[in-house]
Amino acid sequence: MLKGKTVILGVTGGIAAYKSAWLTSLLVKAGADVQVIMTEHAREFIAPLTFEALTNQRCHTDTFDRNHEYSTEHVSLASRADAVIIAPATANVIAKLACGIADDMLTTTVLACDCPKIVVPAMNTRMYENPVTQDNLEKLRKYGVTVVEPAAGRLACGDVGKGKMPEPDVLFQYVLMACAFEKDMAGKKVLVTAGPTQERIDPVRYITNHSTGRMGYSIAKICALRGAEVTLVTGQTALEPPLFVDVVPVVSARDMYEAVVERSVEMDVIIKAAAVADYRPAVTSDEKIKKSDGDMAIDMERTDDILGYLGSCKKPGQFLCGFSMETQNMLENSRAKLRKKNLDMIVANNLKVKGAGFGTDTNVVTIITADMEKELELMSKDEVAARLLDEILARI
Repeated sequence: MLKGKTVILGVTGGIAAYKSAWLTSLLVKAGADVQVIMTEHAREFIAPLTFEALTNQRCHTDTFDRNHEYSTEHVSLASRADAVIIAPATANVIAKLACGIADDMLTTTVLACDCPKIVVPAMNTRMYENPVTQDNLEKLRKYGVTVVEPAAGRLACGDVGKGKMPEPDVLFQYVLMACAFEKDMAGKKVLVTAGPTQERIDPVRYITNHSTGRMGYSIAKICALRGAEVTLVTGQTALEPPLFVDVVPVVSARDMYEAVVERSVEMDVIIKAAAVADYRPAVTSDEKIKKSDGDMAIDMERTDDILGYLGSCKKPGQFLCGFSMETQNMLENSRAKLRKKNLDMIVANNLKVKGAGFGTDTNVVTIITADMEKELELMSKDEVAARLLDEILARI
């Protein structure tokens, strides 16, 4: 996702520097060219050799290092950077950046950068909460720097409070937001549904399906990374909610219907990737239904048709995309659904195809419109989401 991108990782003198090695690994695995700049004090906590082994490149530590090709190195690095992240960022470095002080390799490079900048404070709670530090952070925000709020918990010094550096996978998402995609969906409001619904039988039992929500979560994440204002209406899943997204948790099909209908009119794009139950028990019990000698029978009734409602009430210019999970006659059934529900696009997949469907990190889909049918090869769900959004943007 970061192939061809150059990311500068600044590491300063805090105990959280050990987490920066993990972040480096995540960035390298995503294809980024990672240039690590360490302050003098950072080298007291972690060796430059660690980052050199992870990036297969020299770690930058000295503005006046002569062991490099002829160029003004801090300017050279700054000119090719797509994003800068300083993690951890000490109170001292934050103060320097806020005041424009450039007295080492890291601060001179950051001052020369015009790419997105991310600062990750990590320090003792009292240092973080000090009004001077808070003023400096506010200055950085005013200058367009993204400040990642520290986590709360037990700190290395033994205190308990705010000041912990967030986990590397969280910081990785901030780098993705900064430079992974062009912001070609900026100004667009997008609603995505994801996950299964649960239809209550009694306080103990419910009817559901095998959806994990991964496809919908990938779509919501990629929409946000491309600059959209995203609302994710999600059934209960085991997934971490994506960052930069307004998450609306629901349980039943009725809950999802109400949440979607309430928000649908203001949306530019609606993508219905949830696996919504078609039926629910006609009668639910407030007490656990006990086993009896005979077989148990449950009368069922239809749930609200969310996609049908959206298609019938679609406002001018609104783009509506549905999903179709089939086990046979995939194309015929999906085209019928496209027409019946008044959709602009439908994404069809066959549960019996290897690598497609529920509970996998991959998918095999066919994107269908009234005049187009495009079958995609096996790819990750993030890649499917990106290709789907390309097709939607080409039509709006």
